[in-house]
Amino acid sequence: MDSSFSIRPAAAADIPAIFSLVAALADYEHLSHALTGNPQALEEHLFGDRPYAEAILAESGEKAIGYALFFPNYSTFLTKPGIYLEDIFVLPAYRRRGIGKALLGYVAGLALQRGCGRLEWSVLDWNQSAIAFYQSLGAEVLQEWRICRVTEAGLQAIAAVDVG
Repeated sequence: MDSSFSIRPAAAADIPAIFSLVAALADYEHLSHALTGNPQALEEHLFGDRPYAEAILAESGEKAIGYALFFPNYSTFLTKPGIYLEDIFVLPAYRRRGIGKALLGYVAGLALQRGCGRLEWSVLDWNQSAIAFYQSLGAEVLQEWRICRVTEAGLQAIAAVDVG
């Protein structure tokens, strides 16, 4: 297999490839059952009137082999914007070629260009190879922090709280 690859910003025409990679990530993380979205929503949220996120693609020839999807966040402690990396994924057959490092480097470069104070992401606790990879690049895995999540029913319940 050719080990050369390129990284570029995603375009609307890339939605089928990106969604395919999202499905591959869900499968890798044993979370295929949680993939309830669709390519149309992804396209609207990346390229619609009000984009919520950005994506970059790693390609080998014409084949999409990896991606990163990210969006802005903000640190009140730093009083600076940041970037939250929602997904970074490389197809298993293309790993150990520097593609993940290149994807992360691309997003880190954007963070610097945009004056961000930090780049953050989450990693599953069982994914020791990813944790070791991130730490080898200088990332700190924050053991004392936990992710809190509320989905549809929870959102509705919280939104219904009487604030008056």
